[in-house]
Amino acid sequence: MPMRFAAIADVHGNHLALEAVLADIRAQGIADIVNLGDMLSGPLDARRTIEILMQLDAVHVLGNHDRYLLDRPPEKMGSWDRPAYAQLNAAQLDWLRAQPMTRAFREQVFLCHATPDDDEVYWLDTVHPDGTVALSPLDRIEQFAQGVTQSLILCAHTHLARAVRLRDGRLIVNPGSVGSPGYRDVHPFPHVVEAGTPHARYAILELVGSAWQVTFRHVAYDHEAMAALARHNGQPELANALATGWIK
Repeated sequence: MPMRFAAIADVHGNHLALEAVLADIRAQGIADIVNLGDMLSGPLDARRTIEILMQLDAVHVLGNHDRYLLDRPPEKMGSWDRPAYAQLNAAQLDWLRAQPMTRAFREQVFLCHATPDDDEVYWLDTVHPDGTVALSPLDRIEQFAQGVTQSLILCAHTHLARAVRLRDGRLIVNPGSVGSPGYRDVHPFPHVVEAGTPHARYAILELVGSAWQVTFRHVAYDHEAMAALARHNGQPELANALATGWIK
Protein backbone atom coordinates (compact mmCIF):
# COMPACT_ATOMS: atom_id res chain seq x y z
CA MET A 1 0.00 0.00 0.00
CA PRO A 2 1.20 3.56 -0.64
CA MET A 3 2.33 5.22 2.55
CA ARG A 4 3.06 8.88 3.20
CA PHE A 5 3.09 10.41 6.65
CA ALA A 6 4.74 13.06 8.83
CA ALA A 7 7.03 12.53 11.82
CA ILE A 8 7.30 15.13 14.57
CA ALA A 9 9.38 15.06 17.75
CA ASP A 10 10.73 17.11 20.66
CA VAL A 11 7.99 19.73 20.82
CA HIS A 12 9.00 20.61 24.41
CA GLY A 13 5.94 22.72 25.14
CA ASN A 14 6.39 25.04 22.17
CA HIS A 15 2.78 25.27 21.06
CA LEU A 16 3.39 27.96 18.44
CA ALA A 17 5.98 25.81 16.67
CA LEU A 18 3.64 22.82 16.90
CA GLU A 19 0.75 24.78 15.40
CA ALA A 20 2.95 25.97 12.53
CA VAL A 21 4.18 22.45 11.80
CA LEU A 22 0.67 20.99 11.86
CA ALA A 23 -0.48 23.69 9.44
CA ASP A 24 2.42 22.86 7.13
CA ILE A 25 1.61 19.15 7.32
CA ARG A 26 -1.98 19.86 6.33
CA ALA A 27 -0.76 22.05 3.47
CA GLN A 28 1.27 19.07 2.18
CA GLY A 29 -1.93 17.02 2.04
CA ILE A 30 -0.75 14.62 4.75
CA ALA A 31 -3.25 13.06 7.13
CA ASP A 32 -1.11 10.62 9.18
CA ILE A 33 1.27 11.85 11.89
CA VAL A 34 3.59 10.07 14.30
CA ASN A 35 5.00 11.83 17.34
CA LEU A 36 8.29 10.60 18.80
CA GLY A 37 8.04 12.14 22.25
CA ASP A 38 9.42 14.82 24.55
CA MET A 39 6.20 16.70 24.09
CA LEU A 40 5.88 19.03 27.06
CA SER A 41 8.94 19.65 29.22
CA GLY A 42 10.41 23.13 29.06
CA PRO A 43 9.67 26.62 30.41
CA LEU A 44 7.03 27.29 27.73
CA ASP A 45 3.34 26.28 27.48
CA ALA A 46 2.88 22.61 28.31
CA ARG A 47 -0.86 23.00 28.90
CA ARG A 48 -1.65 24.42 25.47
CA THR A 49 0.68 21.90 23.84
CA ILE A 50 -0.95 18.85 25.38
CA GLU A 51 -4.40 20.21 24.54
CA ILE A 52 -3.36 20.29 20.89
CA LEU A 53 -1.77 16.84 21.00
CA MET A 54 -4.73 15.20 22.74
CA GLN A 55 -7.04 16.47 19.99
CA LEU A 56 -4.68 15.32 17.25
CA ASP A 57 -5.33 12.07 15.41
CA ALA A 58 -1.75 10.85 15.70
CA VAL A 59 0.35 7.96 16.95
CA HIS A 60 2.50 8.87 19.96
CA VAL A 61 5.41 7.42 21.92
CA LEU A 62 6.91 8.75 25.14
CA GLY A 63 10.26 10.50 25.38
CA ASN A 64 12.57 10.58 28.37
CA HIS A 65 11.24 13.97 29.48
CA ASP A 66 7.67 12.68 29.23
CA ARG A 67 8.70 9.82 31.48
CA TYR A 68 10.26 12.24 33.96
CA LEU A 69 6.82 13.86 34.35
CA LEU A 70 5.40 10.49 35.41
CA ASP A 71 8.02 8.54 37.35
CA ARG A 72 9.19 10.99 40.02
CA PRO A 73 7.80 13.62 42.41
CA PRO A 74 7.98 17.29 41.38
CA GLU A 75 10.74 18.07 43.87
CA LYS A 76 13.02 15.60 42.05
CA MET A 77 12.23 16.88 38.56
CA GLY A 78 14.65 18.96 36.51
CA SER A 79 14.35 22.60 35.56
CA TRP A 80 12.55 21.77 32.29
CA ASP A 81 10.16 19.22 33.77
CA ARG A 82 8.97 20.91 36.96
CA PRO A 83 7.33 23.94 35.26
CA ALA A 84 5.64 21.67 32.69
CA TYR A 85 4.29 19.35 35.37
CA ALA A 86 2.78 22.30 37.24
CA GLN A 87 0.65 23.13 34.19
CA LEU A 88 -0.86 19.65 33.72
CA ASN A 89 -4.04 18.23 35.23
CA ALA A 90 -4.75 14.62 36.20
CA ALA A 91 -6.54 13.76 32.93
CA GLN A 92 -3.63 15.10 30.89
CA LEU A 93 -1.12 13.10 32.92
CA ASP A 94 -3.29 10.00 32.48
CA TRP A 95 -3.28 10.54 28.70
CA LEU A 96 0.49 10.82 28.77
CA ARG A 97 0.77 7.72 30.94
CA ALA A 98 -1.24 5.72 28.38
CA GLN A 99 1.35 6.26 25.62
CA PRO A 100 3.93 3.49 25.06
CA MET A 101 7.71 3.86 24.99
CA THR A 102 7.98 2.16 21.57
CA ARG A 103 5.52 0.93 18.98
CA ALA A 104 5.12 -0.09 15.35
CA PHE A 105 3.23 2.09 12.89
CA ARG A 106 1.37 0.17 10.17
CA GLU A 107 3.73 -2.75 10.81
CA GLN A 108 6.46 -1.26 8.59
CA VAL A 109 7.74 1.58 10.80
CA PHE A 110 9.39 1.28 14.22
CA LEU A 111 8.95 4.26 16.55
CA CYS A 112 11.04 5.15 19.57
CA HIS A 113 12.34 8.30 21.20
CA ALA A 114 16.06 7.58 21.57
CA THR A 115 16.97 3.90 21.08
CA PRO A 116 14.70 0.85 21.33
CA ASP A 117 15.94 -0.06 24.81
CA ASP A 118 16.96 3.27 26.36
CA ASP A 119 15.17 6.62 26.11
CA GLU A 120 18.29 8.59 27.09
CA VAL A 121 20.93 7.27 24.65
CA TYR A 122 21.75 9.11 21.43
CA TRP A 123 21.30 6.72 18.49
CA LEU A 124 22.68 8.47 15.42
CA ASP A 125 25.13 10.78 17.22
CA THR A 126 28.01 10.34 19.65
CA VAL A 127 29.21 12.87 22.23
CA HIS A 128 33.00 12.89 22.49
CA PRO A 129 34.91 13.83 25.67
CA ASP A 130 35.74 17.28 24.26
CA GLY A 131 32.02 18.01 23.81
CA THR A 132 31.94 17.46 20.06
CA VAL A 133 28.68 15.92 18.82
CA ALA A 134 29.20 13.93 15.61
CA LEU A 135 27.54 11.26 13.51
CA SER A 136 28.11 7.86 15.12
CA PRO A 137 30.03 5.08 13.36
CA LEU A 138 27.77 2.82 11.34
CA ASP A 139 28.70 -0.23 13.42
CA ARG A 140 27.41 1.48 16.58
CA ILE A 141 24.21 2.62 14.86
CA GLU A 142 23.56 -0.89 13.59
CA GLN A 143 24.09 -2.42 17.03
CA PHE A 144 21.09 -0.53 18.37
CA ALA A 145 19.01 -1.68 15.38
CA GLN A 146 19.47 -5.38 16.12
CA GLY A 147 16.12 -7.07 16.53
CA VAL A 148 14.13 -4.31 14.79
CA THR A 149 12.43 -5.87 11.78
CA GLN A 150 10.77 -2.81 10.25
CA SER A 151 12.29 -1.27 7.12
CA LEU A 152 11.94 2.29 8.50
CA ILE A 153 13.08 3.25 11.98
CA LEU A 154 12.26 6.63 13.50
CA CYS A 155 14.02 8.12 16.50
CA ALA A 156 14.44 11.57 18.03
CA HIS A 157 16.05 12.89 21.26
CA THR A 158 19.07 14.76 19.84
CA HIS A 159 16.96 17.43 18.07
CA LEU A 160 19.21 16.96 15.02
CA ALA A 161 17.62 16.01 11.70
CA ARG A 162 19.46 13.02 10.22
CA ALA A 163 18.89 10.04 7.96
CA VAL A 164 21.18 6.98 7.97
CA ARG A 165 20.88 4.01 5.60
CA LEU A 166 21.97 0.72 7.17
CA ARG A 167 23.90 -1.84 5.19
CA ASP A 168 20.86 -4.13 5.01
CA GLY A 169 18.78 -1.35 3.43
CA ARG A 170 16.83 -0.21 6.47
CA LEU A 171 16.56 3.56 6.97
CA ILE A 172 16.82 5.36 10.32
CA VAL A 173 15.48 8.91 10.46
CA ASN A 174 15.52 11.59 13.14
CA PRO A 175 13.10 14.36 12.06
CA GLY A 176 14.70 17.05 14.21
CA SER A 177 12.96 19.12 16.86
CA VAL A 178 9.66 20.93 16.42
CA GLY A 179 10.14 23.22 19.38
CA SER A 180 13.71 23.34 20.69
CA PRO A 181 16.51 24.15 18.21
CA GLY A 182 19.22 24.03 20.86
CA TYR A 183 20.03 22.77 24.35
CA ARG A 184 22.88 22.07 26.75
CA ASP A 185 23.46 18.71 28.46
CA VAL A 186 26.14 17.14 30.65
CA HIS A 187 25.74 13.45 29.78
CA PRO A 188 27.80 11.54 28.85
CA PHE A 189 30.05 14.62 28.60
CA PRO A 190 29.18 18.33 28.68
CA HIS A 191 27.99 19.41 25.23
CA VAL A 192 25.60 21.65 23.35
CA VAL A 193 23.32 20.84 20.43
CA GLU A 194 22.53 23.69 18.05
CA ALA A 195 20.38 23.53 14.92
CA GLY A 196 21.64 26.84 13.53
CA THR A 197 18.24 28.36 12.70
CA PRO A 198 15.13 28.94 14.82
CA HIS A 199 12.79 27.03 12.48
CA ALA A 200 10.43 24.28 13.63
CA ARG A 201 11.49 20.99 12.09
CA TYR A 202 9.76 17.79 11.05
CA ALA A 203 10.06 15.11 8.36
CA ILE A 204 7.85 13.63 5.65
CA LEU A 205 8.33 9.91 5.00
CA GLU A 206 7.09 8.23 1.85
CA LEU A 207 7.31 4.65 0.67
CA VAL A 208 8.02 4.71 -3.07
CA GLY A 209 7.97 1.19 -4.45
CA SER A 210 9.99 -0.67 -1.84
CA ALA A 211 12.21 2.27 -0.83
CA TRP A 212 11.65 4.92 1.80
CA GLN A 213 12.24 8.57 0.94
CA VAL A 214 12.59 11.35 3.50
CA THR A 215 12.01 15.08 3.14
CA PHE A 216 13.09 17.35 5.97
CA ARG A 217 10.94 20.44 6.46
CA HIS A 218 11.95 23.69 8.20
CA VAL A 219 8.95 25.85 9.12
CA ALA A 220 8.99 29.52 10.11
CA TYR A 221 6.81 30.64 13.02
CA ASP A 222 6.73 33.37 15.67
CA HIS A 223 9.88 32.10 17.42
CA GLU A 224 10.52 35.49 19.00
CA ALA A 225 7.34 35.13 21.06
CA MET A 226 8.51 31.79 22.42
CA ALA A 227 12.01 33.15 23.05
CA ALA A 228 10.45 35.96 25.08
CA LEU A 229 8.44 33.41 27.11
CA ALA A 230 11.56 31.34 27.84
CA ARG A 231 13.43 34.47 28.88
CA HIS A 232 10.54 35.54 31.13
CA ASN A 233 10.58 32.09 32.74
CA GLY A 234 14.28 32.25 33.57
CA GLN A 235 15.82 30.19 30.75
CA PRO A 236 18.08 32.60 28.82
CA GLU A 237 20.00 29.85 26.98
CA LEU A 238 16.82 28.31 25.63
CA ALA A 239 15.58 31.80 24.80
CA ASN A 240 18.67 32.38 22.68
CA ALA A 241 18.25 29.00 20.96
CA LEU A 242 14.62 29.77 20.19
CA ALA A 243 15.54 33.19 18.83
CA THR A 244 18.56 32.18 16.76
CA GLY A 245 19.09 28.41 16.65
CA TRP A 246 22.28 28.80 18.69
CA ILE A 247 22.95 28.38 22.41
CA LYS A 248 25.93 30.74 22.57
